[in-house]
Amino acid sequence: MHSDIVDLRSFYASPLGQLAERSITMALSSIWASVPNERLVGLGYALPWLERFGADAERALAFMPATQGAVVWPPAGPSATALVFDEELPLVDSSIDRMLLVHSLEHTENPRETLNEVWRVLAPAGHVVIVVPNRRGVWARFEHTPFGTGRPYSRGQIAELLREANFTPAAWSDGLYFPPSQRRFMMRFQSLFESAGRRMWPIFSGVIAVSAQKRLYQGVPVAQRASRRVFVPVFSPQGATRLGRRRQDNGALGVPGAERR
Repeated sequence: MHSDIVDLRSFYASPLGQLAERSITMALSSIWASVPNERLVGLGYALPWLERFGADAERALAFMPATQGAVVWPPAGPSATALVFDEELPLVDSSIDRMLLVHSLEHTENPRETLNEVWRVLAPAGHVVIVVPNRRGVWARFEHTPFGTGRPYSRGQIAELLREANFTPAAWSDGLYFPPSQRRFMMRFQSLFESAGRRMWPIFSGVIAVSAQKRLYQGVPVAQRASRRVFVPVFSPQGATRLGRRRQDNGALGVPGAERR
């Protein structure tokens, strides 16, 4: 299940969330190759990093899963947010240069189908950048942060998923070496824990970040699949359709006064 959008916003507005955002930014900076005028899409909850890494992009879009919920972004100007299903993205083939997945892959119903859909919309030589909780890390064991929900991964599991979806892992990084404590005296030592963790316990990081390139030399079978989603018009009153159907049935049966009620 996805983390709720309200919980995600509250976490990243808290002191612990701001430290987590800073640590993940450092991890992404080491694997993020600058591409001027790129088309960038964030899937999941990637707003803090879209604002930082999407400054030079031609366009940046924020795709948020329907089960998570969405917020308007950016705060000023036209909205670039869309509520989507991660297995059926509203994009044409080869239309995006880079996709950033944060709080996404660990919550998907079928990670392979999600990565296949990401492969479809990426341009040739496009990149996907993924941030997932590390199954060996401490953050995946505490549910008071968004990294304690969903399915954590190891490097080997992520690498296997990427290769099955025709991606080649190009660069790896890690983040969140400090404990997910909400006590302020612990958060004061965040920089000390980060620097020490990178040297002494790198395999126990809180998140794993990987950049992978779309692979084109391997043939991919193309098959049209029907959507498994059931769409419900949430803005129409639930009883309105049923009442209208009852009126039609009464009129067809010749019930007196049925059209006047």
